[in-house]
Formats: sequence, C-alpha cells, structure tokens
Amino acid sequence: MIQRAELQRKLGAAGEAFKPKSLYNRGKYRLGAKVDDTAHAVQKQFRNNRLPIALAAAAGIAWLLRDPIREHAPRLGRRLRDLAEAGLDKLRPDQGDVGEDREITEDQNEAAQ
Repeated sequence: MIQRAELQRKLGAAGEAFKPKSLYNRGKYRLGAKVDDTAHAVQKQFRNNRLPIALAAAAGIAWLLRDPIREHAPRLGRRLRDLAEAGLDKLRPDQGDVGEDREITEDQNEAAQ
C-alpha cells in the first residue's frame, strides 16, 4: 500500500510536469535565464571593448542615415564655411580700410614733397 501511494504521488508529479502551463512556465524560466546570461556577456564585452563597439555603432548609425546626410551635408557645409568666414572677418582688420589709409598716407607724402 505504501508503494502504491508512492507510485501514485510520483505519477501525479510527472503528470503535473507535462501540463501545458507547467511546460510554458519552465520554458519561460529557461529563456529568461538565457537572456540574462546573454545580457551579462554583452555587458562584459562592452566593458572590455568600448572604443571598437562605439565606433561600430556610430558607423552603423551613419550608414542608416546616409541618405539624409547626403541631402543636408552640402547645405550644412556651406553654412559652416560662411560662419567661419564671418568669424575670421571679425578677427582680421578691414582690408578695405587699410588700403584707403595707404592711399591717404601716400597722398600726404606727395603733398609734403
């Protein structure tokens, strides 16, 4: 009788293990464990190789956005060039004023002679 009860208990446990909900829960648990392991491996690789992975990510993003970049880069380049020229013009003395000063001093020198 004890053996029969033990056998019934084991058979019930086995039957419960093969029910769809139990199979689903076990699969979900194992998948979650694999995802966690993969996430930890990716984090470790990223910590060890930050620069190459960052460069690859930047290159991938640039490749994905290549059409908008081709379209807008010439305009942006012209704007940057115009801004740089405007900044340099502010830093340089006015070329036109310097030429006029030379003419004035040359005229004064001729008048003095």
